Amino acid sequence: MSGLLLLAASGLAREVLAVPGLLQRHASVTLLDDDPARWGTEVHGHPVRGGLELAGEYPDHRLLVCVGRGAARRAVVRRLHGLGVRPDRYATVVHPDVRVPPGCRVGRGSVLLAGVVLTADVEVGEHVVVMPHATLTHDVVLEEFATVCAGVQLGGGVRVGTGAYLGMAAAVRERLVVGADAVLGMGAVLTADLPPGETWAGVPARPLRRPVEVEG
Repeated sequence: MSGLLLLAASGLAREVLAVPGLLQRHASVTLLDDDPARWGTEVHGHPVRGGLELAGEYPDHRLLVCVGRGAARRAVVRRLHGLGVRPDRYATVVHPDVRVPPGCRVGRGSVLLAGVVLTADVEVGEHVVVMPHATLTHDVVLEEFATVCAGVQLGGGVRVGTGAYLGMAAAVRERLVVGADAVLGMGAVLTADLPPGETWAGVPARPLRRPVEVEG
């Protein structure tokens, strides 16, 4: 039985710690966080030992990056790669009430919380976070580092790009593409492809306009 190392003493880390059965599968749980104010504290009874650079001192632990935003998770994984952390060391956490049917796949380092539904032939990439009660219908693909917030509804064949973020209770029509690092706002309804790097919101979702800068 290996230990578990949670990277970031975050709200997501607390949600992971609340997953039934998690603590019984690991000999110990330790947290690392780059905020010195957190060092020496505890999260639900588990110690925060120091910064992320200490990850190499726990070779017998599985790792889970508990940073909410996909871009930040990607930065942490790249940093850990530079410290010699192998991809096979990352843990995957799936809440016990979530059924992963045959034909569906969940990648390393990903988190699926309570009430998430996968129907058929769903692909969840590495280091993806899916919050409670999201619905991933047939042939949905979540690329690595995507974040799907609570209550999101994805129609069949939707592809969510690397690092994209879908806000709480957003809905995406079938066969659409959400581009890499794009953001879909809370409660938005997407009826057209969302280009990479753009932020859309509303019903139906439209690009958010940036304020015009006035010189002088």
